[in-house]
Amino acid sequence: MKAVVCKELGTAEKLVYEENWPDPECGPGLVLVDIKAAGLNFPDVLIIQGKYQFQPEMPFIPGGECAGVVAAVGEGVTHVKPGDSVIGMIQTGGFATRVAAPAHSVFPMPPGLSYEQAAGVSMTYFTSHHALKQRANLQPGETLLVMGAAGGVGSTAIELGKWMGAKVIAAASSDEKLEFCKQLGADEVINYSKEDLKTVLKEMTGGKGVDVVYDPVGGDYAEPALRNMAWNGRYLVIGFASGPIPKIPLNLALLKGCSIMGVFWGRFVGEEPKVHLENVAELWNLFENKVLNPQVTESFALSDYQAAYDCMTERRARGKVILRTED
Repeated sequence: MKAVVCKELGTAEKLVYEENWPDPECGPGLVLVDIKAAGLNFPDVLIIQGKYQFQPEMPFIPGGECAGVVAAVGEGVTHVKPGDSVIGMIQTGGFATRVAAPAHSVFPMPPGLSYEQAAGVSMTYFTSHHALKQRANLQPGETLLVMGAAGGVGSTAIELGKWMGAKVIAAASSDEKLEFCKQLGADEVINYSKEDLKTVLKEMTGGKGVDVVYDPVGGDYAEPALRNMAWNGRYLVIGFASGPIPKIPLNLALLKGCSIMGVFWGRFVGEEPKVHLENVAELWNLFENKVLNPQVTESFALSDYQAAYDCMTERRARGKVILRTED
């Protein structure tokens, strides 16, 4: 099979494109999937550098989510069958033409989506849905600030925030990205590469502050956002796409009466599997009824993986970055 393989830790330049990598075997409890498309996410940038929460044995194939067609199922697998279109929420193995995925990580594909759209569903929508529903308990009429709002998780937070009845303020680094956010339904936008985030947020909220901050960016913008929290606000720590992990003065949480809340969707799935499955069912209904519309603006052939990684690391992406196994 064809695969993008990590044989040496480092940036995407260290990855190797193999055209005759051994096919995986479909053992008990596994689902063999012919991959049509795979989603590229920030964890995929970290894992090839040895900087993610877990590290697979070398060599490995990166790619934490994919969509495709079931080729075979192992003993004990009954919820999908050969020929079914599915998504895989896998930790590694997605950047290839075939993967053997644990059965519990494979779901029937959301109705009405293309393979490219479906390939980017799990990391982004599942993270944002869990963050806004279980962690923040976002309520109708509240104000949600989405940092890095044009990216994969940020764009889904805009959609879900609007569906949950919040006023959404989208913050991003360019006017082009903010125009994209407006198309997704953002009520107001901030270009934090040109405007002072703290000052603009104070003006936008009339000094009240925002009820929920959704932050996958971190870095220098974290503290100004936290300083504009409303009383009983919830600051959601999603990730650190800008690189540096911010050092937050904890007296701000005291003075604002706000909560700083970690969002680790991967652990949530293991800790609360029943709630996760309820979330999946709710999201699938939203996809089927066209309430949510996954945005794929950056699509690359599997062999062009380096350009896809560059798009992600240079923060040029709007919506999802997808790798296709077929042109």
